[in-house]
Amino acid sequence: MKLKITLTKSPIASLQVHKDTVKALGLRKVGQTVIKNDNPCVRGQIFRVKHMVKVEEVNE
Repeated sequence: MKLKITLTKSPIASLQVHKDTVKALGLRKVGQTVIKNDNPCVRGQIFRVKHMVKVEEVNE
């Protein structure tokens, strides 16, 4: 299973760790979407910035 992650809020006024996490997920602009494999590492990154992203499960 894969996860579709969309950046919904700008990380400009966020903590540096949140900015770094968003960058590590491959997100740069608000509204950008990436598809990642569902694993504990990615889930942990999403949990850290859950207030800035929207996550959907994708079956591929």
